[in-house]
Amino acid sequence: MLALTRKKGEALVLNNNIEITVLEVKGDQVKIGIQAPKEVSIYRKEIYLQIQQENEAAMSNEGIENLKNLF
Repeated sequence: MLALTRKKGEALVLNNNIEITVLEVKGDQVKIGIQAPKEVSIYRKEIYLQIQQENEAAMSNEGIENLKNLF
């Protein structure tokens, strides 16, 4: 993991086309802004993990059986 220090208004650039800017720091919360191409998916980690779990459940035998029942 790369750890960087940024102040309000400062930014990071990833892969030449994604910019992450520190918008506000209030107590222990940091508000960030992300500029990225539309085809780049951006999720909060807890939502990303939930999507992964749902995808794994859909690929289980139960999910496959449900797909078979559609046809």
